[in-house]
Amino acid sequence: MLERTSTTARYTRGFAAAVVAVATLVLAANAGPAKATGERPAERADQVQRITAHPSE
Repeated sequence: MLERTSTTARYTRGFAAAVVAVATLVLAANAGPAKATGERPAERADQVQRITAHPSE
């Protein structure tokens, strides 16, 4: 039969799991997208003029 674990052991395991979870979330939040290499398409694009009025007016 399984023995009952002490309250201290349960709280210690729970605290350790919480620390690991927070550390994982912090590391995941700081991991940004990879930087692209080379020229970006937006830098090569020509400026597009926005038309605000309907052409038939």
